[in-house]
Amino acid sequence: MPALEDAPRAPGRPRSVRVDEAIVSATLDLLAEGTTVDVLSIEAIASRAGVGKATIYRRWPGKEALLHDALATLKLPGPELAGESVRDDLIALLSQVGPTGHDPRFPKILPCILPHLSRSPEHYQAYQDIIEPRRNRVRQVLRRGVANGELRADLDIELTMAVLIGPILMQRVVRWHPDLDADKMPEQVVDLLMAGIAPH
Repeated sequence: MPALEDAPRAPGRPRSVRVDEAIVSATLDLLAEGTTVDVLSIEAIASRAGVGKATIYRRWPGKEALLHDALATLKLPGPELAGESVRDDLIALLSQVGPTGHDPRFPKILPCILPHLSRSPEHYQAYQDIIEPRRNRVRQVLRRGVANGELRADLDIELTMAVLIGPILMQRVVRWHPDLDADKMPEQVVDLLMAGIAPH
């Protein structure tokens, strides 16, 4: 593969986005092909991306930081919410939980990195940093529902989020139940739980 190094640039000129993308894509490709997080190396990433190791180190201080940024690209920015119905907004948000087809590598990568999170506090925190903005959107919808009376005033927001997201994540990551359709589950789970979280 021909080298994809940075072209000479004047002082202050922004770094090459094309090179950044090649490095991130190489990282995700290697993970999707089965390279474990432990085995993944800057050398292998550089070789796949067609750059030198120094090019990567000018952008990221090490593998951990690069891995964090690469995994962050797998998450969609999130759907636009109408803000008119808690039910509809929750369904829209839950439809993007887990590997949802934004990047075909995601379904292959996520099951491989989840076990590693329990062994690495740094990667666990990186994972939390990635998912917290999405989790916060669910939190905001639930709080709005409590405030406007769509949901119970005594609702446990954090537990409700776990109950909403957990089944869909399990189905999409490990296909926990072969007879359940993960694409239908956001609506099914929300409707099942609304009876319990709506005002009595």
